[in-house]
Amino acid sequence: MFVDSHCHLEGPKYAADRAEVVARAHQSGVAYLLAIGNGSRPEEADCGIRLAEEFGAFGLSGGASERKAPVIYATVGVHPHEAKLANAANLSQLEKWAQHPKVVGWGEIGLDYWYDFSPRDVQRRVFLDQLEMAKAAKKPVIIHCRSSKDSWDAWDECLQVLAEHWGSTGLGGIMHCFGGTLVHAKKALALGFMLSFAGNITFPKAENIREAARMAPLDQVLIETDSPYLAPVPYRGRRNEPAYVAEIARHIGDLRMMLTEEVGVQTTQNFLRFFDLQ
Repeated sequence: MFVDSHCHLEGPKYAADRAEVVARAHQSGVAYLLAIGNGSRPEEADCGIRLAEEFGAFGLSGGASERKAPVIYATVGVHPHEAKLANAANLSQLEKWAQHPKVVGWGEIGLDYWYDFSPRDVQRRVFLDQLEMAKAAKKPVIIHCRSSKDSWDAWDECLQVLAEHWGSTGLGGIMHCFGGTLVHAKKALALGFMLSFAGNITFPKAENIREAARMAPLDQVLIETDSPYLAPVPYRGRRNEPAYVAEIARHIGDLRMMLTEEVGVQTTQNFLRFFDLQ
């Protein structure tokens, strides 16, 4: 049993075979998916909700109800890339979408100083605004953090913001696609965050990520694909999909001398416990 705790399945890369991708996930042992609600602009932040409704808990749409599908949950939020597009109406709509029964978290939100698609001051403001909204909605946050080249600037700032504005809520969160240092990992864990590991844990130069995966308490570890991005070895260079999440479990198992299936069961239990799901 596996969980893909972070995937983006709404985009054009899945337009031709989305139902087949979801079916392959089920056939590969993926029991749960978390469909991230960002879209390509704030007006599309209900995309995860729409996926959860389309495929439902058991059947697939399009007359294929005899096939089973993973249980799909959703999030809502404005990605730092699109922070410059957010306005009061968008944020008000997010608050309404957050009340949907399939929405279990707020995100992904945070800081991205690698691409700087939105000005940094705007990223910070929208990040802080969404932390306040997530607090009011009583939803944990899913954090995107990527620093500029040869720097840990976004990581240092993001963790400072979370310590000052989020840690006291007790709601916790997930450091999605963890890519920081061991110091950053320890700070996030101390704030009650889960560390979620993606396909980049399999990349040759990602020793910092592997080091964090070895160190993190097993009950604070999650696995994800971040589909369609970051396909793990041996699928690197292809479009990623949730069925490949078993490769992340296998690599973590190799690091911690565990079976792939053990990692799968543990991280699935972590996911259900963290989001207080049946």
